[in-house]
Amino acid sequence: MNALDNFLFGLYPYIALTVFLLGSLIRFDRDQYTWKSDSSQLLKAGQLRWGSNLFHVGVLFLFFGHFFGMLTPHFLYESFISAGTKQLVAMVSGGVAGVLGFIGVNLLLHRRLFEPRIRINSKVSDIVLLVLLWLQLALGLATIPMSAQHLDGSMMMKLAQWAQYIVTFRAGAPELLEHAGWIFKMHMFLGMSIFFIFPFTRLVHVWSGFGTLAYLVRPYQVVRARRMNLPAGHNQPRQPGAGV
Repeated sequence: MNALDNFLFGLYPYIALTVFLLGSLIRFDRDQYTWKSDSSQLLKAGQLRWGSNLFHVGVLFLFFGHFFGMLTPHFLYESFISAGTKQLVAMVSGGVAGVLGFIGVNLLLHRRLFEPRIRINSKVSDIVLLVLLWLQLALGLATIPMSAQHLDGSMMMKLAQWAQYIVTFRAGAPELLEHAGWIFKMHMFLGMSIFFIFPFTRLVHVWSGFGTLAYLVRPYQVVRARRMNLPAGHNQPRQPGAGV
């Protein structure tokens, strides 16, 4: 392993995660008025419905698939599914979700670049972010043919082990990627870089999406009609829906 690999896959993950967490917290504390998705739907709906829905469905599936697939220790599932079978399931399901997300990001990027009203109201960060997401999805799809060359699940196990070493602060994580192909490494580096730029883009609205889950356990709000204090002898206004 050379110094660059040690930096990219040993140190850079912690830099990216630190910026991701602290940057998001600081932005929420200091710039709450910028904490939004900056939707361009009012400018022109057009391809937004198809592009946004396909993109979000695909990316959310991929995010949770990567999260649980890479961070779940092998001993928790080895009794009922082999590494090779798990890899095959990941290739098929991830491939379908990746294609959906890739179609969606293409529609969103085309809309952002070639709709004059949307282009003139777009920030540089909006376009750069879509380009990075396009590249990330393209690289992810490109890993499928490479994974098909070793269906025993050995490489998938190495990648998952690397992620588990990182989150548990164990040494030796970069060495696990010594024989990984460059597409895998580019895909991982770009993924970490998206986390790095996360607090500086519209991606912060993802936190709000997860925050809405709190409504599932929030107690009901009781809303009562406000009664007006009127002079004596003045009839109260009839409430809508009141009986005759």
